Amino acid sequence: MAGTLYSRTVVTSCRHRLPFPETYLAVAGVGTACHYPVPVPSVDVVDETFLAVPPAVVATEFAVPSRWPLLWPDLDLQVMADRGVEGIRWTVRGALVGSMEVWLEPVLDGTVLHYYLRADPQGPDGAPRPAPPRRAAAEAMRRRLAAKAIAFACKDRLEAGREPGEPPG
Repeated sequence: MAGTLYSRTVVTSCRHRLPFPETYLAVAGVGTACHYPVPVPSVDVVDETFLAVPPAVVATEFAVPSRWPLLWPDLDLQVMADRGVEGIRWTVRGALVGSMEVWLEPVLDGTVLHYYLRADPQGPDGAPRPAPPRRAAAEAMRRRLAAKAIAFACKDRLEAGREPGEPPG
C-alpha cells in the first residue's frame, strides 16, 4: 500500500479479562454484577489501520446501516452506541454472538481506524457457545483477514488520488 504509515492486527492472547465485559455479558444474557472470572470470547479480533483522511470522512463509511450487510454478510448488527465521528459499537447476532466496534481516533492529519470483534459462535439456542480452540483460531484468522480487507478497501477508496506525503484532501 503506497502511503501506509501504520497498520497492524493484534492477536489477543490475554484470556483473563475483556475490555468491555458489560457488553459481552449483556449480549450473553449473563448478570453483570460479577465481572471476574469473565468468559473471554473465542473470537477476539483487534485491528488498527491509519487512513490519511479526517475521522468525519471515515465515519461516513460505517454510518449507513444498509452497507453493513455488504461488509459483514453473516452478522446481524444492532447499534449499541453511535458516537458519530468517533465510531459505532454494535451487538452482534447471526454467525457470531457478541460485540463489535469501529472506533475512529484522530491522529496527526488522519485517522486510526480501530476495529474490535469479540464474539462466540451462535449455539442452537441462539446463545454464544465457545468454539473449540482450532475452530476458534481459524474463525479469528478469517475475521482478522476480513477486517484488514475492509480497512484497506476504505483506505484505497478514501485516499484515491492522494500522493504519499500530501496532506489529506
